[in-house]
Formats: sequence, C-alpha cells, structure tokens
Amino acid sequence: MKILKSKKLRASVLVLATSLSAFAANALEIALPPDTATYKQSDLSGYRLAQQNCLICHSAQYVAYQPPSSPRGYWDATVKKMKKVFGAPVADEDIPEIVDYLVKTYGAEQTQTARTSGTPVRQAN
Repeated sequence: MKILKSKKLRASVLVLATSLSAFAANALEIALPPDTATYKQSDLSGYRLAQQNCLICHSAQYVAYQPPSSPRGYWDATVKKMKKVFGAPVADEDIPEIVDYLVKTYGAEQTQTARTSGTPVRQAN
C-alpha cells in the first residue's frame, strides 16, 4: 500500500511538473503602458515636493480624485494623515508647501488655469 501511495505521489508530482513546464513555455509577456498620471505642473515649490514625497506611495490619480472644492484644511489634514497614519516620509517643514500646491492646483483655491488638466500652473508663492 505504501508503494502505491508513493507511486501515486510520484505520478502526481510528474503531472504537476509537466503542467508547470507547459505553462512556463506558453507564458505570455505583457507590456504595460507607461504611467501617464502625473501631477499638474506648477511653479509652486510644493509641486516638486509632491512629486518627491507623494508618488512614493500612490499615483497622482489619487489627488485628482479628491473633491475640487476641498479647502486648505482638508489638504492639510490629508497630508498629515499620509505622514502619521500611513508613514509617508514627508518632512514636517515640507507639509505647508505641499498643501499650498495641492489646494491651489486641485482644491478650493485653484485658478482657472489650474483647472485645465495638464496645463502648467503659474502662481506666485
């Protein structure tokens, strides 16, 4: 009986190995499109900081999906949540500049220029 189990085990291993080999030989190579989601360009210093800090953890689309009427306090709380709750490596001194960029580009303080997707945002600090 032990021999039978052993033969069944060997046969199962052989079938599994054969199946895996066939799968590996027929594996498809899939080329994904490049990530096209980017932050809206801006002369604000927070633009560079958002690229350096925020894109480490999530795509730029996360910001684009936030309510456009979000006030400064919302963005401040969101950036601080990213740091304190999710452990984002954002320096405390960078938070006000990132918040300024986010609220002026995606939130309640955005200008008509900022509302146009992909258009560079030109604002004074």
